[in-house]
Amino acid sequence: MFSGWITQAVVRLLDRISRNKLSPEATPAHQRTGRRGEQDAYFYLRRRGYVMVARNFRTARHHGEIDLIGWDKDVLCFVEVKTRTTRDVKPAAAAVDREKRRALRVVIRDYLRSLPERQFPQLPQWRFDVVTVYYERQTPRPAFELFQNAALSS
Repeated sequence: MFSGWITQAVVRLLDRISRNKLSPEATPAHQRTGRRGEQDAYFYLRRRGYVMVARNFRTARHHGEIDLIGWDKDVLCFVEVKTRTTRDVKPAAAAVDREKRRALRVVIRDYLRSLPERQFPQLPQWRFDVVTVYYERQTPRPAFELFQNAALSS
């Protein structure tokens, strides 16, 4: 409990330092909201028992990014985070469209290939999850929805 609080405080401090280096005006509001959503989703998943191993994983070979990677017991989870300030238009999870899923499949494949063979003689069981984060005006805390084993194909 105490170590989780320290980790969260350190991450928030580092974010604050980076904001001072990069002026908030230089970052569009939707990107600030998305970054905040990824951070809150990270701690939400940790509270649910996930052991997080990577954030914002990119590969030089392909376009795309995996927001969060973590273990849920013995299953390696690749997590896409979608953040919204309203539910009025369409659900946040609907933003994980065909093109986004295609890009994620390629990056997930690259990540799995990069796992050390000594540690993983055979590929671990894995799945794709989507976490939606809503920051609505009427509630002081974000609302989360976790879609485990979301389909990567269509």
